[in-house]
Amino acid sequence: MIDDLYSARILGLAANLPHAGRLAAPEGTGERVARLCGSRAVVDVVLDDAGRVADFAQDIKACALGQAAAGVIGEAAIGATADEITAAAAALTDMLKAGGEGPEGRFEGLRVLKPVADYPQRHASTQVAMGALLDAVDMALATRDTPEAERTRRAGAA
Repeated sequence: MIDDLYSARILGLAANLPHAGRLAAPEGTGERVARLCGSRAVVDVVLDDAGRVADFAQDIKACALGQAAAGVIGEAAIGATADEITAAAAALTDMLKAGGEGPEGRFEGLRVLKPVADYPQRHASTQVAMGALLDAVDMALATRDTPEAERTRRAGAA
């Protein structure tokens, strides 16, 4: 069972972290820490005029599972809307905690982490990057005072 948790696909995603680093002038920044293991994600975003992620960077200090989730998120974040990110975060939580199928669309790659559902102590580290992305987008939208910002605040982070 542990082999499913650390499959070649998950380890490959963990080793390839797209958009690693920080943005020089982010419009929004989010940070999450998993208390149990100390996994940490800091995400910076800039949004376009339509509220989609136009630029993205992430600074991830996490276990292989947190790194793998960040790898998928790094591949999918640019072009994503607040609604897509909110739906993906909710679907990730549902997949890990309630047997859901996982995110659809641009964040569907997170489904590779479905075996983590059997390891509750690993859930938080798997969710730090998505939570940080939600917080970053929420901050960026809040500076614009838009209805989308209020929706993401109400949806909460994973």
